[in-house]
Amino acid sequence: MKEEKVIYVIGHKNPDTDSICSAISYAELKNLTSNGIKYVPKRAGQINEETEYVLKRLGIEPPGYMPDAGTQVRDMEIHETPFADAGLTIKEAWELMMESKAASLPITDSEGHLEGIIGVGDIAKYFMGNADENILSKARTQYKRMAETLDGKLVLGNEHGYFIKGRVIIGTDDPKLLVANMAADDLVVLGNRKDTQLAAIKADASCIVISGGNTADEDVITAAKKKSCVIIESPMDTYTIATLISHSIPVRYLMKCEGIVTFHTHDFTDAIKETMGKYRYRDFPVIDAEGRCLGTISRRNLINVRRKQLILVDHNERTQTVDNIEEAEILEIIDHHRIGSLETMGPVMFRNQPVGCTATIIYQMYNERGVEIPKKIAGLLSAAILSDTLMFRSPTCTKFDQEAVTVLAKIAGIDIEDFANDMFMAGSNLSGKAPEEIFYQDFKKFMAGEIAFGVGQINSMDAKSLANAEEKIRPILQSECGKNGMSMVFFMLTNIVEESTKLLCFGDESERIVEKAFDVKIYKDAAILKGVVSRKKQLIPTLMGVFNA
Repeated sequence: MKEEKVIYVIGHKNPDTDSICSAISYAELKNLTSNGIKYVPKRAGQINEETEYVLKRLGIEPPGYMPDAGTQVRDMEIHETPFADAGLTIKEAWELMMESKAASLPITDSEGHLEGIIGVGDIAKYFMGNADENILSKARTQYKRMAETLDGKLVLGNEHGYFIKGRVIIGTDDPKLLVANMAADDLVVLGNRKDTQLAAIKADASCIVISGGNTADEDVITAAKKKSCVIIESPMDTYTIATLISHSIPVRYLMKCEGIVTFHTHDFTDAIKETMGKYRYRDFPVIDAEGRCLGTISRRNLINVRRKQLILVDHNERTQTVDNIEEAEILEIIDHHRIGSLETMGPVMFRNQPVGCTATIIYQMYNERGVEIPKKIAGLLSAAILSDTLMFRSPTCTKFDQEAVTVLAKIAGIDIEDFANDMFMAGSNLSGKAPEEIFYQDFKKFMAGEIAFGVGQINSMDAKSLANAEEKIRPILQSECGKNGMSMVFFMLTNIVEESTKLLCFGDESERIVEKAFDVKIYKDAAILKGVVSRKKQLIPTLMGVFNA
């Protein structure tokens, strides 16, 4: 069965409503217009209260979390091995490994959970270095398995019984010499002589194996029944039986059970390389999220590991992308921000428009491709646009954003103002949240030449909520400054109703930069910026102008 190709659609770190809603909506558009490829929305950070409210109201599951775009074990070519349980014979295990071209065979229970592992080398090493006549009893070998290994049949005895005591010996034609050389409970390989067969049974052999395609007559069967002696008939000659019968021992006797080095599908390849280097195993079992063994990987599988394929929405800054983006293959970028620092391995489809929201671009793409917008998707796109444009109050808002929401709200069956008010109130409810959570719920890192700085923002229609947020945020401004190379940190407390922002600042030169940029005075590490509500269009460009002057 051919594996379905998967491409991930993901927004920026500390995702806002546009980042999440655009990822879900664009993945849906791609799934509706593509064949043979599955597009999956992902998120690079925790969802904030505003977005959580939107998703719950529309009945949509949040995207899965992808903190790292690095290659994982699941991106490698996993060598699928056939099912093998611990009751399998060594002969059957060997044949399975030869058929599947596997150097190692994971041994699992009926539900696929790993119990042990055996390799070609384990089998070869054991049989080349051992000639143990007690091996069948030590391994508790099942009589049924002996018969199968010898291409024979169990004529008498419990097929589910086990050989648990005694040696394997080759019987002689002389009954007296045979009895002298054997002990009770031995398994004896014999030819067609009835007298030696009866002698072995009388001497309490636990099992006789009759070679050469010969059969036991009624007298032998009757005697065996009285002594509870098992009879196996095989078409093989005595030498072949002596050579192959030890191949009937169960895998559990030779398999490795302790100290098995395994990897999980979610493990990153960078992390497993070092572990692989410490051990000289040919293969390593791979375990999935349910604890089932999927197969094995080896060092050579690291060479052709598949890069994750990503579509980025609502960002194109290197500092805002999911970690280890350089290990992934970027296929598309859809954004409405300034062109940032992100570099790609090759040409990509890059759509960047000066509108108030990435969701507006995705709305246009649905229309361009003639795809009817589902009701829930219309709700997501509406929420994203209303959030990013602050219900059309932001200077980033364009006529395209307003026109899109007018159409989308009708499809979604929502009242624009009521929906926006509820959404903003949910987003400004910070009760029970730690200061770090508030600080990073909508935080982005920017670069101005060699200078790194961060800007966070909270939007609210309630001045009291903003005051509460400020009280929580102020103590951690200093601790966050200096992390991840940032020499300055700014935080926007934006009042949507008053269309103004209280800008908190911390770090070397941060006050001078703000005063020069906005011609204001800093008071207690803060400035009131009238008419400034947009980080993207008003704050960042103005700060950049001073940084680059």
